[in-house]
Amino acid sequence: MVELFLPLSLIGVPLIAAAIVFTLGRRLRVCREGAALGGALLTLYLAAIAASQVFRDGPLTCCQMALNIDGLSALMVVVVALVTAIVVGYSLHYMSHQLRKGLTTEARLVTFYTLLMVFLAAMMWVCTTNSLVWMYVALEATTVATALLVCFYWTRAALEASYKYDMLVVAGVCFALFGTVLLYSAAAQYAPGQPALLLTELGRIIPLIPRSVSLLAVAFFIVGFGTKAGLVPFHAWLPDAHSEAPVPISALLSGLVIKVGAYALARTITIFAPHYDAVIVFVAIIASASMLIGILLALAQDDLKRMLAYSTVSQVGYIIEGLGFGTYLGVYGGLFHLVNHSLYKALLFLSVGAVMYATGGMRRISELKGLGRRMPITAVCFMVGAFAIGGLPPLNGFWSKMMLYMAGGELHLWWAVAIGLLVSILTLVCLVRAGYKIFWGHPTTEPATNPGLKEVPVSIWLGMVVLAVLCLIIGIYPQLIHPLLDRGTESILAVYRAGAIP
Repeated sequence: MVELFLPLSLIGVPLIAAAIVFTLGRRLRVCREGAALGGALLTLYLAAIAASQVFRDGPLTCCQMALNIDGLSALMVVVVALVTAIVVGYSLHYMSHQLRKGLTTEARLVTFYTLLMVFLAAMMWVCTTNSLVWMYVALEATTVATALLVCFYWTRAALEASYKYDMLVVAGVCFALFGTVLLYSAAAQYAPGQPALLLTELGRIIPLIPRSVSLLAVAFFIVGFGTKAGLVPFHAWLPDAHSEAPVPISALLSGLVIKVGAYALARTITIFAPHYDAVIVFVAIIASASMLIGILLALAQDDLKRMLAYSTVSQVGYIIEGLGFGTYLGVYGGLFHLVNHSLYKALLFLSVGAVMYATGGMRRISELKGLGRRMPITAVCFMVGAFAIGGLPPLNGFWSKMMLYMAGGELHLWWAVAIGLLVSILTLVCLVRAGYKIFWGHPTTEPATNPGLKEVPVSIWLGMVVLAVLCLIIGIYPQLIHPLLDRGTESILAVYRAGAIP
């Protein structure tokens, strides 16, 4: 019975933590920050238990298949819980520092940690639901929670960024709802009696409905979930939201929020791809465009957070391309890159947050030079993230990119492989150049020349070091997460095979 309630507990624990923070957080700091950190850590523990149960006994289901944790869900809940726990731990000192500087208030911090827990619950709901309709609802719930966190500082720029994010993503994801309605109506006519709204049953439905309906549904899903993922040309919300949100929220936006869009695409278009070659080519085209446009825009940025935001637009193209290939190697590589990007992009944003903490909020590359001697831990962590995102061995980004290149070659999409290689080189140039200027350039401006500038407190750099070490460990020993990736890939392909024509 405990195992059956695990899917519910993954959603319920963060909601209980949110209720504690909201009701008691104004009076007791431990009920504000302690409940948030405790809720995140307990959710991580439950996610690890759920993943182990899936490996041992197969998928966990409850509520008449409404909630289902298979291999892909197990992978996602572990990644979401891990990154959120690190971000919450980072936030404890960082947001207290913002309070001391007068940038926020005690009441606003209660709202911050409450929304963080609501966000975590919504993310868990997305990853465990087995219904297309409820996945749409859960995605919108993550959008609302994130939009309120983006405008946390309540400045004009933050409010504008939040409004843009909310309107564009809500409107975009509505197209995914249109695709869901289209699939359901087609299934009612061509596959009566089939549970068309269950994600685990999509493979049985797709071969039974007309080609034109399927391709139109794919187009709706790409627009809808691609907007959530920040895929070009649906990415307009992403740079503003990343740059105006508090640093911990920027790490969540890039590390996790865009990943649920990719997760939703994995649950939908990956099932269509093996049936229709046009889907593979179309996804490769739009993903390659996202890679190239994103990194070219990143190269033109002087603002560190906007640079990282545009590089996210680029990197999500790798993930979507792999998932769109629909082969074992492509899906495996896409999921591997999803995990890797969650780690090193969160690392990069947290490193930028450390720089802003130490320098009083400065984040322009042209103004930040010579910080390496004063902030050696931050410098090393940033460069680990830069080398990882560029795909250099022995870091984790190398392996996922290599698998995606091999998957593209397997399908003879050599032009996509060439674009991927070019973008990887440009990414390395972009991030390493920025890191060199910030940490080893000749210091000429205040506060870079301030003798009081020093490394950030251990409570801030600890999470960064954990992420950097994970990037290195996975790069040296990628077999460590192979079981999770393999089970996640097989979960997707098993849905397709259930409806494959012999």
